[in-house]
Amino acid sequence: MATFWLRTALGSGACLMLGLAYERLHSADVMAQAASNFLASLTPEQRLRSTFAFEDEERFNWHFVPRPRKGLSLQEMTPTQKHLAYALLSAGLSRQGYLKATTIMSLEEVLRILENDDGRRRNPEGYFFSIFGHPSSGPWGFRIEGHHLSLNFTIVGRRLSGSPNFLGANPAEIRHGPRKGLRTLAREEDLARNLVEALSEEQRRIAIVDKVAYPDILTSASRKAALKGQPSGLSITAMTARQRELLTDLVAEYADNLAPEMAHKRMQQLQQAGTQVFFAWAGGTERGQPHYYRIQTPSFLIEYDNTQDNANHIHSVWRDLEGDFGLDLLGAHYESSHR
Repeated sequence: MATFWLRTALGSGACLMLGLAYERLHSADVMAQAASNFLASLTPEQRLRSTFAFEDEERFNWHFVPRPRKGLSLQEMTPTQKHLAYALLSAGLSRQGYLKATTIMSLEEVLRILENDDGRRRNPEGYFFSIFGHPSSGPWGFRIEGHHLSLNFTIVGRRLSGSPNFLGANPAEIRHGPRKGLRTLAREEDLARNLVEALSEEQRRIAIVDKVAYPDILTSASRKAALKGQPSGLSITAMTARQRELLTDLVAEYADNLAPEMAHKRMQQLQQAGTQVFFAWAGGTERGQPHYYRIQTPSFLIEYDNTQDNANHIHSVWRDLEGDFGLDLLGAHYESSHR
């Protein structure tokens, strides 16, 4: 176990160093510059609609379903403003994460065609940008949100939070038309199934907590993530070295969606969890069957569900149990300020 975690720590550290070698600026600086550039491009009316006080309750008003939203949508922006909005999106994500986010947006056009929608409900530009506080001073944050996408970032000095972090895909796999075969969140599904398939029958009896997959992620869009009862599923202590590597690969897939500093912090959370890591599965294990899984530690929770639309509709989320919306960073910041 010690050798495994040492290798994990060295690997994540090496990845961070490699990533930072290509970054001249800290991600906090990149985010602040991108947000300032975006705001400078807006008209007074647009800026009024897209900005909020950092303390505004709207910062906690997140969801991943089609619904009326505050903020400024891509649909309402000029071409120049859209470029700067996408630059802000890119500032919070890795290349992998940016690819997933923009592909998720593009799936709205697939749904528009499938549902014969007029474009008001299914729209690839129905994604809203909101900024909380001032990028140039004090704690601030931004949110990019629409159907199946909710990215929430909080910046406190040079410390960053990227949670809640929701990515969904409908269809999970495009089965007809020119984009046939596209799977936006393929690795989130395949890496988890690789882990289940690597378990022994005895291990599966513990890991599979329900024969029927849940209809959705259990935490939904709650303001504070919590699950009832004690962590369930298979403990990392009951896994072989190979199975622990598969689990680490799965966590890394979620962590690496974000900019390097945040991805590194997430892998540190896994390392610091030690033996308090549990993997749970519900539903079938064959591809095409409805299924759900989660990874639970004292500090974070990953949930994934693929049950809707004949198990071709994915919801996935990373929640920091104490640090959603940067609340852990803010607590430390205010305590230090008072001192």
